[in-house]
Amino acid sequence: MGLTSRKVLALAVVLAVLLFVLTVWLWPRLSRRTTRAVAGRVGLLFATQVSIFAAVALVANQYFLFYGTWGDLFGQEQQLGSVVGRAAADGKNVTVMDTQHAPVPGSRRPSVSGQIQKIAVSGRKSGIDSTAYVYLPPQYFQPQFKRQKFPAAVVLTGYPGVAENLIKGLNYPTTAWQLAKADKMQPMILVMLRPTVAPPRDTECVDIPGGPQTETFLAEDVPTAVSQAYRVKDVPRSWGVIGNSTGGYCALKIAMRHPERFSVGVGLSAYYKAAEDPTTGDLFQGDNNLRNRSDLLWSLDHLPQGETSLLVTSSRKGERNLKDTETFISKVKEPSQVSSIILPSGAHNFNTWRREIPPALVWMSGRLSGA
Repeated sequence: MGLTSRKVLALAVVLAVLLFVLTVWLWPRLSRRTTRAVAGRVGLLFATQVSIFAAVALVANQYFLFYGTWGDLFGQEQQLGSVVGRAAADGKNVTVMDTQHAPVPGSRRPSVSGQIQKIAVSGRKSGIDSTAYVYLPPQYFQPQFKRQKFPAAVVLTGYPGVAENLIKGLNYPTTAWQLAKADKMQPMILVMLRPTVAPPRDTECVDIPGGPQTETFLAEDVPTAVSQAYRVKDVPRSWGVIGNSTGGYCALKIAMRHPERFSVGVGLSAYYKAAEDPTTGDLFQGDNNLRNRSDLLWSLDHLPQGETSLLVTSSRKGERNLKDTETFISKVKEPSQVSSIILPSGAHNFNTWRREIPPALVWMSGRLSGA
């Protein structure tokens, strides 16, 4: 049974309840001051507290999807998340590792529901190899579209999220399928991955001097490799990037700094300056110019703004980024354009982002060249 299985959660809750009842039932019998009785009380209390903690942790993980698998929870997912030196037989830099049905209602045929492929991307410029999930819409498999190329979006999680969060927790494929079916957005290819390409380090999507070239991987290697492997329109007007939290900061930065590749960037609950803490290590190696360029508010004031459409989100109650978001909006100048979603209330969590993703996808779709 998987970590996110409802059976695992139900078993944990039942075990916690049983141990609680057992503790109440046996406590009078263990009230003596003998070593055996004391050990019994300690054992019951310990077992009960551990079971309650496990049940609460599983409930939280079901909601926020901090970890997608047991391997991810115990740190075993790091090695599986990177494939070194793997290239497709045709010389392209994408290897399909697994294929699964898109989590949408209706038929399980790709031409009706679409398809999700787990891929390994080999970054030629960055030297980084990482996994991602590609959502292909139903139209990709329909005969009338067999020669058609589609717009695409890179979709990024926060830190230390896993790519599965984008499928199971934030429901990107399901949402895109529903919106396209309702003719609210055009069919799009989604390339879903986490920005943590050198786990467990949080690289903040920076090309670290002497370290991982994360920005190059996400901004250049990923769209190039995907464009070679799939029917994607390989022009800036056909590529967007969207993310939440750390992924939102990365999405905005990548769109702002690479208008030659991305014409649209969406930051859901984004922050606007690279974090520097024990999880990041020394990102800039004393290079203040690199540090400044990773500050989006500084960049808007001091660097040319490209022909990029940006969307930022926050809420008046529950988000800490509201003031910086308003400052960001005020600094965007032509030829860049900025839009916003400001909710009355909403904390920094999956529930808030699920409220923002549908309008964000519709907005993004309207600014990308069509299939």
